[in-house]
Amino acid sequence: MKARNSRGFTLIELLVVIAIIAVLIALLLPAVQAAREAARRSQCVNNMKQIGLAVMNYESTHQSLPPGKKACCYGTWTVFIMPFLESNALYNSWNFVGDPNNSATGIFTYSGVGNTTVTRTLMSAFTCPSDTPQTPLSSGIRSYNYAFNFGNLGNTQQTTALNGFTFTGAPFSDVMAADKGATTYSATGTRSLAEITDGTSNTMLASEVVQGGTSDLRGFVQWGDAAAYVTYLAPNSTLPDCIYRIEYCKDRVGLNPPCIVSTTTCPSMFASRSRHSGGVNTLMGDGTVKFIKNSISLQTWRALGSTRGGEIISADSL
Repeated sequence: MKARNSRGFTLIELLVVIAIIAVLIALLLPAVQAAREAARRSQCVNNMKQIGLAVMNYESTHQSLPPGKKACCYGTWTVFIMPFLESNALYNSWNFVGDPNNSATGIFTYSGVGNTTVTRTLMSAFTCPSDTPQTPLSSGIRSYNYAFNFGNLGNTQQTTALNGFTFTGAPFSDVMAADKGATTYSATGTRSLAEITDGTSNTMLASEVVQGGTSDLRGFVQWGDAAAYVTYLAPNSTLPDCIYRIEYCKDRVGLNPPCIVSTTTCPSMFASRSRHSGGVNTLMGDGTVKFIKNSISLQTWRALGSTRGGEIISADSL
């Protein structure tokens, strides 16, 4: 009986097969990465919906929106909405007695020993999975990816025009320095949904920010200034954020957005920014979450940042 000849792969055939497999992997990898980013963005949207629900429940309970912040260092919105995110234990461990007018209460700042139990605990609902978690200043205090809307200029600009643009109201502000015209510290720095005369569907409550890094305070939302974003700057603007000390926005050079020292023409302000491609997730006053593209008209974006500007916003402009 004649033996049957068997033939293996030649070297050329093997290399061709390997090349084909490599091409297929190269074609598949972007699709896998896109699918992963879609899942991360979906989780980010879900986080914002949870924050929105917490804000609505807070407003229903207290007849006002939560404070955006309590001065620089004595709590931000992150603390005030904790009971409505099933984080009562953390909320109950926060000491609210801190007062910028009383140096004896310094241990009750966000970095004081009286409150670091809260500020060093990671709240997953405040973290977008598309970003890389950071702990600024090596303090162990957590940074996050969401900030509240302090209007088109920020609540400290209510009587001052900036480069020809004027403040037209914000849904959130400093509980100790109200944007309703107060010039001294007071406890009236909150407003209700009913006071948003532009309409809740035309007004943003929150949007995304990026976590800067170990020496970059962007995303450090447990500090008063970083708890807010303003719409004077467009989403993911190529223009710089402005901060009072340049060493607080230099980390991760080449990855972080531009930043400069604040001036009279660019007071301390942070834009809404994200690690998503093409735009930012944004929480509206009616509880919906919309993906706002970077290409949005700056006029429309600024209008969405105001509560009483009286602007007309068409549905096809978003």
